[in-house]
Amino acid sequence: MKTSRLSGFYKLSVEERLKIVKEFADLSDEEVELLKTSKIGLDKANAMIENVIGTFELPIGIATNFLIDGKDYLIPMVIEEPSVVAAASHGAKIARVKGGFSTLYTGSIMIGQIQVLTKNPHSAKFEVLKHKDEIIEKANDVESSIVKLGGGCKDLTVRVFDNMIVVHLLIDVRDAMGANFINSVCERVAPFIERITGGKVLLRILSNHCPQRLAIAKAVFDKKAVGGEEVVEGIIKAYELAKVDIYRCATHNKGIMNGVCAVLVATGNDFRAVESACYAYSAMQGFKPLTHYEINEDGDLVGYIELPMSVGVVGGAKANPLARICLKILGVKSAEELARVIASVGLAQNFAALRALVTEGIQRGHMELHARSLALSVGARGDEVEKVVERMLKEGKISMSKAKEILEDVRSHSNSR
Repeated sequence: MKTSRLSGFYKLSVEERLKIVKEFADLSDEEVELLKTSKIGLDKANAMIENVIGTFELPIGIATNFLIDGKDYLIPMVIEEPSVVAAASHGAKIARVKGGFSTLYTGSIMIGQIQVLTKNPHSAKFEVLKHKDEIIEKANDVESSIVKLGGGCKDLTVRVFDNMIVVHLLIDVRDAMGANFINSVCERVAPFIERITGGKVLLRILSNHCPQRLAIAKAVFDKKAVGGEEVVEGIIKAYELAKVDIYRCATHNKGIMNGVCAVLVATGNDFRAVESACYAYSAMQGFKPLTHYEINEDGDLVGYIELPMSVGVVGGAKANPLARICLKILGVKSAEELARVIASVGLAQNFAALRALVTEGIQRGHMELHARSLALSVGARGDEVEKVVERMLKEGKISMSKAKEILEDVRSHSNSR
């Protein structure tokens, strides 16, 4: 039986980890080789963006221990920051004690905006609402797999401003992120809206603000596994600071996005769109945390997260073969399932960060990996890396100059033998 509860996974060699992931996700030898070489090829890169001169690589890590809605997941995460993958794995391990994560999804509705400049905005609004059924029919009169699968424009609303109206097309994008489809729909109906209102259409584009496309996750973190009543109370106090102080809230939410964006990048999704939506959603509440915590009757910590999640499992950057492999490792079958997984990762990440902050402090987990990164940066190889890291940590001086100094000393002693 497959399980994401992999004790000591971090202690294994890269080859040993790859073997486990290969068996878990049923990867082919070719897919494993692509993960090892991490090269998508200049031809593919050149087809993805303009003015290509090469590719830029980041590490792919696997977060373990995730049990979400009764299903085990290994979570691919692409990120350069130390401790993020470990923190997510640890948060999921503690959540697992009380059954893992439970999730909800509110649907895949996105909004397309059409801006109409007019001297008579209320009259323009009336005409749009009067012709609502015709507008929706025109919006869905397109050759698209989204419409064939039951998606498309479902409704519209109109907002009035001093010298304009903004028509909101409410569009179900199914398993796509939806940007290209929404923009095409807006372009299609814009001339008709211009004709019936007598105004001038200017912008015709999706909104990345998608409060009707939420992924919600909940987890109960066992009091003993968290570290006891004092730690639980400390996490609540840290959360309460984020509720009242925007300076802390910004960092609180950034920690959530550490996990969220790492999965978005791994799966070829637009992390900038999701980040924008999440911060807009926080602003809607008055710049509040995206997670919420409370204590239940047993004294356990209960965590919740609500995130707007405009993700897709088809189209877009899935042209990147590594993104397809990461989706295969995840084993998700729909945008909804991916959204539920990402919300769970965000909650695990935030919980683990808060727990670290109120116990040993956030730096403890960072420093060893930071020291290792510095050792590699100054040219340490093989067992030199461990020697440089060990001495930096022992001496409590972790810097580029110190790493270089220790490496030179290590090599001088090695050459003198």
